[in-house]
Amino acid sequence: MIYCVEDDHSIRELITYTLKISGFDAKGFENATVFFNALEKSIPELIILDIMLEGKDGLQILKELKEDNRYKDIPVIMATARTSEFDKVIGLDSGADDYLAKPFGMMEMVSRVKAVLRRSGKEPVDQTIRYSGIEIDKSRHIVKVENRQIDLTPKEYDLLLCLVENPGIVFSREQLLDKIWGLDYLGESRTIDVHINTLRNKLGSCGKSIVTMHGVGYYLKEENNG
Repeated sequence: MIYCVEDDHSIRELITYTLKISGFDAKGFENATVFFNALEKSIPELIILDIMLEGKDGLQILKELKEDNRYKDIPVIMATARTSEFDKVIGLDSGADDYLAKPFGMMEMVSRVKAVLRRSGKEPVDQTIRYSGIEIDKSRHIVKVENRQIDLTPKEYDLLLCLVENPGIVFSREQLLDKIWGLDYLGESRTIDVHINTLRNKLGSCGKSIVTMHGVGYYLKEENNG
């Protein structure tokens, strides 16, 4: 998981989107408060940290990270619109592992991320998930069923991934709507039923692994349950 702390919504979304299609899990945060709240729950492999933030700025955040034994070893790449040598030196001297000067290209960013992860020994391992005859390559968003690649819509892919990563866990329609469509989705829970049916059809014989718990929701049978 990579965390991006950036107060510009469009830039934050572009960074996290690019990281995801490049094979990383990524989350974005607009300020120090939400970022540190997330850190309390899960520690990322790397942080992309903007210097120019409202409230507590990136250098202050970096200082707090390096002073906390829980977080001091997390690699940090600083990003800022400033291009002065002073900011670069301050960031690197404060413990940052690399520096990106805005505007930077997304492929440059991905290259820097991979390089820092290699140096820190945290380069991501194989991101392929296998369940029975289903194989999901998270780095390329490719799904194969019994070695045959199938085409899924983005929502079908997210729905399948959610189930495969949590075998045996029953999800209500409302939970799946929140996870896949987001809390602000205004559609009906019937949407889940439609997507489950099309997903089962595309999975062929493996589709029977998706089980309906009537009156509750859906789950993926655990492999040892046959």
